[in-house]
Amino acid sequence: MVATPKDVLTGYLQGARDVLLWKLAGLSERDVRLPRTPTGTNLLGIVKHALHTEALYFGPTFGRDWPTPDELVPPDGPDPQADWYATESETAAGIVDLYRRVWAFADRTIDDLPLDAVGHVAHWGGEQVTLHQILVHVIVDLQRHAGHADILRERIDGAVGLLPGRGNVSDTTDWPAYTRRLTAIADRFA
Repeated sequence: MVATPKDVLTGYLQGARDVLLWKLAGLSERDVRLPRTPTGTNLLGIVKHALHTEALYFGPTFGRDWPTPDELVPPDGPDPQADWYATESETAAGIVDLYRRVWAFADRTIDDLPLDAVGHVAHWGGEQVTLHQILVHVIVDLQRHAGHADILRERIDGAVGLLPGRGNVSDTTDWPAYTRRLTAIADRFA
């Protein structure tokens, strides 16, 4: 059976979601929160940002409101980075649970509407969009962040790849030797 365009898009959306949560798996609360870049990027913050992205684009954009708005960071709140980190009162398990509930909410929007359904993105000046455009936009955003998460996770414990058991990275490569070879090449340009 040939997949419909919506099936293809939702498959890629779910794939990005799954990767983001896998990058948290087995890590301590500290490890998922710890900033790993000079701008504070951390694994749990990426997941929190992703859930807010989906709640917004598959909610208000199409006239649907998240049923418990107090669970989300207010879009006009005082901290512009508030959806990029977990507060002391939030837990990794709580954020993962909230993200899974946001998935269900987003999936209902996707299931209920045709790809050509029209919505409006408030923070884009009310620009008119279709569900198809928003699906592509969110997939691109989540996949970009999944790449960030992949690099952060590799730096923590060496876990890499698409999904557990599906690493899509050679397990026969001598990575330290490979890295030394690439460093030697780069050093020639110093």
